[in-house]
Amino acid sequence: MQDMQLLKEGLSLMALGMGFVFVFLTLLVIVTTLMSRFIARFFPEPVAPAPSPGAATSRPAQDNDSMVAIAAAVHRYRRRRRR
Repeated sequence: MQDMQLLKEGLSLMALGMGFVFVFLTLLVIVTTLMSRFIARFFPEPVAPAPSPGAATSRPAQDNDSMVAIAAAVHRYRRRRRR
């Protein structure tokens, strides 16, 4: 008889704990969603200015320089490893 009573109390305690966690997580999702909407509405992200034509030409040169440096480093590494 006592085992059944302990089992019932354990199951009710488990249901109470799981219910509390479910309610807490549901409230957390709701509050986070509302906060996100509030921030997006009252503090919108600034619009990025359109890039100027002069800035667009300097960027590939930087990418090209870094690609040349990486290729040289890989070549040097492979040349040293062959010996």
